[in-house]
Amino acid sequence: MAALPNPPGGVFDGPVHLYAVRVYYEDTDLSGITYHANYLRWFERARSDVLRILEIDQREAIEAGEGAYAVADLTLKYFRPAKLDDDVVIHTRCTQIKAASVVMHQRAYRADELLTEATFRVGFVAPDGRPRRQPEAWRQAFQTVLTEEIPA
Repeated sequence: MAALPNPPGGVFDGPVHLYAVRVYYEDTDLSGITYHANYLRWFERARSDVLRILEIDQREAIEAGEGAYAVADLTLKYFRPAKLDDDVVIHTRCTQIKAASVVMHQRAYRADELLTEATFRVGFVAPDGRPRRQPEAWRQAFQTVLTEEIPA
């Protein structure tokens, strides 16, 4: 029996996390253009992969009743559409760390062409939905990839 393939995952290139996706038929509208909400899904997958690589176990924190990250603020700008069968790479940078939140800047590229960019502030929240200090080990993990540099 052949070995099962691993799920897709990204890699860090210095402080920048790179996560590849392909535009499938299900991602597009009738014109073959990526439906706008799918960028949010791709960005979420990339951020989740950042946590996995940094060994931030959000599931364990949820199950222990400590809390989880939730999107608190989002800005999004579209420049060009991704199309059916395009290879897209999501670039994620951690640009700010606070006691209860992290800011991540994300861009979707097709080769060198910028398609979409977004800035997310994710806050750590208790099970009741109130903000809470994120675990210190998590803050330290984000510190290892913190960068305020966002290329033009």
